[in-house]
Amino acid sequence: MARSETELMLDGYGLTTAEIFYRMPDYLNVLNSFIWQDYDLAPKHPKLCGFIKFWKEEIEGPLHSVRFSHRRMISPGSWRNVVGEFTVH
Repeated sequence: MARSETELMLDGYGLTTAEIFYRMPDYLNVLNSFIWQDYDLAPKHPKLCGFIKFWKEEIEGPLHSVRFSHRRMISPGSWRNVVGEFTVH
């Protein structure tokens, strides 16, 4: 069963965005870019590394470079459950 984004973030996952530059198979002088985004665990980034491995094995366009950013949205210490709410007029 797939876990929700909130559950992933509470378990330490953060949003990882990667910009992948690759060469066209028939035109090696032409660079294209591809944006990949998923929730991943820093610092090892297993999902990103798995995607790059998949790219190298299955996709014809050779990789030129990859740059990425990782942002942890929330952590277990920054989230709390609010039980009630008071309204003041």
